[in-house]
Amino acid sequence: MFLSSRPPLRHATQQLLTRFISNSACLRHENPLGLPKNNTRPAPQIPRRGPPAKRAITNVKKVVAVASGKGGVGKSTVAVNLAFALGLLKNPQTNARLRVGILDLDIFGPSVPTLMGLTNVGEPDLTPGGALLPLTNHGVPCMSMGFLIPSTSSSEEGNIDTPVVWRGLMVQKAVQQLLFDVDWSLNGSPLDVLVIDMPPGTGDVPLTLGQLVVVDGCVIVSTPQDVALSDVRKGVAMLKKVSVPITGLVLNQSYYLCSDCETPKPQYLFGKPDSFRAVAERLQTPILGELPLVQGVSASADGGYPYVLAGKAESSGESKWKETMTGVAEQVASSIGVR
Repeated sequence: MFLSSRPPLRHATQQLLTRFISNSACLRHENPLGLPKNNTRPAPQIPRRGPPAKRAITNVKKVVAVASGKGGVGKSTVAVNLAFALGLLKNPQTNARLRVGILDLDIFGPSVPTLMGLTNVGEPDLTPGGALLPLTNHGVPCMSMGFLIPSTSSSEEGNIDTPVVWRGLMVQKAVQQLLFDVDWSLNGSPLDVLVIDMPPGTGDVPLTLGQLVVVDGCVIVSTPQDVALSDVRKGVAMLKKVSVPITGLVLNQSYYLCSDCETPKPQYLFGKPDSFRAVAERLQTPILGELPLVQGVSASADGGYPYVLAGKAESSGESKWKETMTGVAEQVASSIGVR
């Protein structure tokens, strides 16, 4: 399942996707990604009055968002590893592994291309109908704004340093296109689960997702510090306002286990988890897991390889991390009804 692959070479239907960050006057708010016009896929509209009608994403059975109030807490790393951990689980109806995809909705700071080992691989192909085709690595399809940003440099860095300089309306429309103009069908079959990596905070992107899409669950990631937990409370409150169900909380970098000690004891480098547990109790939200701080997780993220697919664990911390992530995936799968 987890062999590397990517769609065939671009074909004649591929259009001018390099217009995205252009200063050209032809760049329109209604179509920031420059996709070919297709009247068979009407764009969702947020009404001026009253709640908007939520709808499912085509070729996706269940949607799980991974969010955080504060940036820099490891949310994207957790999201990608959660997707692969879900992909290792069996569908009870077919006894086959769950079909999982990843959608990166962080418009300004997309991390999924790096985490998936897909930096500078070129632009996605299009279907004959004008929908974006996900790029695939390790057997999991994914889509990200990072695949659509043109390079402004001739160096090997590609588009890594290219900024997205958009105001709110452009961001909102781009999010709508990433949500509804991507073809997630795998050989004609829909995804069982789409994991959406959200940007931090409570801005346009989570609001647009919550208003337009039927979201089946949301995992909130935090670290032990009070400054992160404060934003967790705000994020949960915002998601509840748009009726997004909160599956549970994940505490990242919870503790460190010495790899050279005979009897390693948890070292709480960023503070004990007492405040995190108190917040979870106050919010009446389950704790899905507390992940230890493991050096290999960071190395695998920079290398474009999910840590849950790494070889045999060599330390107690590595074993505990994989065991915890598997447990998080099992709870999420049960919560959304795919296990």
